[in-house]
Amino acid sequence: MGIMTIIFVLIDLVSKYIVSVSMELNARITIIDNFLYFTYVRNTGVAFSMFPNNRYLVLIMSLLIIIGIIGYVYKNRPDNNLEKVGYSLILGGAIGNFINRMVNGYVTDFVDTIIFNYDYPIFNLADTFIVIGVIILLIYTWRCKHGNKR
Repeated sequence: MGIMTIIFVLIDLVSKYIVSVSMELNARITIIDNFLYFTYVRNTGVAFSMFPNNRYLVLIMSLLIIIGIIGYVYKNRPDNNLEKVGYSLILGGAIGNFINRMVNGYVTDFVDTIIFNYDYPIFNLADTFIVIGVIILLIYTWRCKHGNKR
Protein backbone atom coordinates (compact mmCIF):
# COMPACT_ATOMS: atom_id res chain seq x y z
CA MET A 1 0.00 0.00 0.00
CA GLY A 2 2.87 2.37 0.78
CA ILE A 3 4.32 2.14 -2.74
CA MET A 4 0.92 2.90 -4.30
CA THR A 5 0.49 5.92 -2.03
CA ILE A 6 3.94 7.25 -2.97
CA ILE A 7 3.16 6.79 -6.68
CA PHE A 8 -0.08 8.79 -6.34
CA VAL A 9 1.74 11.54 -4.41
CA LEU A 10 4.42 11.74 -7.10
CA ILE A 11 1.90 11.81 -9.98
CA ASP A 12 0.05 14.64 -8.23
CA LEU A 13 3.15 16.71 -7.39
CA VAL A 14 4.66 16.29 -10.87
CA SER A 15 1.39 17.36 -12.53
CA LYS A 16 1.23 20.48 -10.33
CA TYR A 17 4.87 21.28 -11.04
CA ILE A 18 4.37 20.97 -14.81
CA VAL A 19 1.36 23.28 -14.68
CA SER A 20 3.11 25.84 -12.47
CA VAL A 21 6.19 26.10 -14.71
CA SER A 22 4.45 25.88 -18.08
CA MET A 23 1.39 28.11 -17.57
CA GLU A 24 0.81 31.66 -16.46
CA LEU A 25 -1.41 32.12 -13.42
CA ASN A 26 -5.11 32.18 -14.49
CA ALA A 27 -4.20 31.08 -18.03
CA ARG A 28 -6.63 28.65 -19.68
CA ILE A 29 -5.88 25.93 -22.23
CA THR A 30 -8.73 24.24 -24.05
CA ILE A 31 -8.46 20.45 -24.02
CA ILE A 32 -12.03 19.61 -25.13
CA ASP A 33 -14.11 22.69 -25.97
CA ASN A 34 -17.11 23.23 -23.68
CA PHE A 35 -16.03 20.33 -21.45
CA LEU A 36 -12.39 20.20 -20.27
CA TYR A 37 -9.81 22.93 -19.80
CA PHE A 38 -6.57 23.38 -17.89
CA THR A 39 -6.83 26.62 -15.91
CA TYR A 40 -3.97 27.39 -13.55
CA VAL A 41 -5.16 28.81 -10.22
CA ARG A 42 -3.84 28.86 -6.68
CA ASN A 43 -6.21 27.72 -3.96
CA THR A 44 -5.36 28.94 -0.45
CA GLY A 45 -8.39 27.14 1.00
CA VAL A 46 -9.70 23.60 0.86
CA ALA A 47 -12.43 22.03 -1.29
CA PHE A 48 -14.38 24.63 -3.26
CA SER A 49 -11.99 27.27 -1.86
CA MET A 50 -13.50 27.09 1.63
CA PHE A 51 -11.42 28.63 4.44
CA PRO A 52 -9.30 30.80 2.10
CA ASN A 53 -6.12 32.29 3.52
CA ASN A 54 -6.25 30.12 6.66
CA ARG A 55 -3.04 28.28 5.85
CA TYR A 56 -2.22 26.99 9.33
CA LEU A 57 -5.77 25.90 10.10
CA VAL A 58 -5.94 24.03 6.79
CA LEU A 59 -2.50 22.48 7.34
CA ILE A 60 -3.45 21.28 10.83
CA MET A 61 -6.78 19.88 9.60
CA SER A 62 -5.03 18.12 6.70
CA LEU A 63 -2.34 16.65 8.93
CA LEU A 64 -4.93 15.37 11.42
CA ILE A 65 -6.89 13.71 8.61
CA ILE A 66 -3.74 12.09 7.20
CA ILE A 67 -2.69 10.83 10.64
CA GLY A 68 -6.22 9.55 11.28
CA ILE A 69 -6.32 7.61 8.02
CA ILE A 70 -2.85 6.16 8.56
CA GLY A 71 -3.83 5.15 12.11
CA TYR A 72 -7.04 3.53 10.90
CA VAL A 73 -5.26 1.62 8.12
CA TYR A 74 -2.48 0.52 10.48
CA LYS A 75 -4.98 -0.69 13.08
CA ASN A 76 -7.31 -2.47 10.64
CA ARG A 77 -4.76 -3.79 8.12
CA PRO A 78 -6.90 -4.01 4.97
CA ASP A 79 -6.25 -7.24 3.07
CA ASN A 80 -8.52 -6.67 0.08
CA ASN A 81 -6.83 -5.10 -2.97
CA LEU A 82 -9.82 -2.84 -3.68
CA GLU A 83 -9.66 -1.48 -0.15
CA LYS A 84 -5.88 -0.98 -0.39
CA VAL A 85 -6.23 0.98 -3.64
CA GLY A 86 -8.99 3.12 -2.12
CA TYR A 87 -6.93 4.07 0.93
CA SER A 88 -3.79 4.60 -1.20
CA LEU A 89 -5.67 7.01 -3.47
CA ILE A 90 -7.08 8.96 -0.52
CA LEU A 91 -3.72 9.14 1.27
CA GLY A 92 -1.83 9.96 -1.92
CA GLY A 93 -4.19 12.83 -2.67
CA ALA A 94 -4.23 14.15 0.89
CA ILE A 95 -0.44 13.99 1.20
CA GLY A 96 0.07 15.57 -2.23
CA ASN A 97 -2.16 18.53 -1.36
CA PHE A 98 -0.55 18.79 2.09
CA ILE A 99 2.97 18.95 0.63
CA ASN A 100 1.88 21.46 -2.03
CA ARG A 101 0.23 23.66 0.62
CA MET A 102 3.16 23.33 3.03
CA VAL A 103 5.79 24.28 0.43
CA ASN A 104 3.86 26.98 -1.47
CA GLY A 105 1.19 28.21 0.93
CA TYR A 106 -1.48 27.18 -1.57
CA VAL A 107 -2.58 24.22 -3.67
CA THR A 108 -2.12 24.29 -7.43
CA ASP A 109 -5.46 23.57 -9.15
CA PHE A 110 -5.84 23.21 -12.89
CA VAL A 111 -8.54 20.74 -13.98
CA ASP A 112 -11.47 22.87 -15.13
CA THR A 113 -14.63 21.10 -16.30
CA ILE A 114 -18.03 22.11 -17.60
CA ILE A 115 -20.67 19.38 -17.36
CA PHE A 116 -24.30 19.99 -18.34
CA ASN A 117 -23.55 23.73 -18.56
CA TYR A 118 -22.27 23.80 -14.97
CA ASP A 119 -18.74 25.14 -14.56
CA TYR A 120 -17.35 23.05 -11.70
CA PRO A 121 -14.77 24.50 -9.29
CA ILE A 122 -11.23 23.98 -10.55
CA PHE A 123 -9.43 21.04 -8.94
CA ASN A 124 -6.27 18.92 -9.26
CA LEU A 125 -5.28 15.26 -9.52
CA ALA A 126 -5.01 14.90 -5.72
CA ASP A 127 -8.66 15.91 -5.41
CA THR A 128 -9.54 13.37 -8.09
CA PHE A 129 -7.58 10.65 -6.28
CA ILE A 130 -9.44 11.40 -3.04
CA VAL A 131 -12.87 11.27 -4.69
CA ILE A 132 -12.07 8.06 -6.59
CA GLY A 133 -10.66 6.51 -3.38
CA VAL A 134 -13.83 7.33 -1.46
CA ILE A 135 -15.98 5.89 -4.25
CA ILE A 136 -13.89 2.69 -4.26
CA LEU A 137 -14.26 2.32 -0.48
CA LEU A 138 -18.01 2.92 -0.72
CA ILE A 139 -18.28 0.21 -3.39
CA TYR A 140 -16.14 -2.14 -1.29
CA THR A 141 -18.30 -1.47 1.79
CA TRP A 142 -21.50 -2.00 -0.19
CA ARG A 143 -20.18 -5.25 -1.64
CA CYS A 144 -19.13 -6.50 1.81
CA LYS A 145 -22.54 -5.63 3.21
CA HIS A 146 -24.17 -7.64 0.46
CA GLY A 147 -21.91 -10.68 0.93
CA ASN A 148 -19.49 -10.26 -2.01
CA LYS A 149 -15.97 -9.54 -0.75
CA ARG A 150 -14.05 -10.43 -3.93
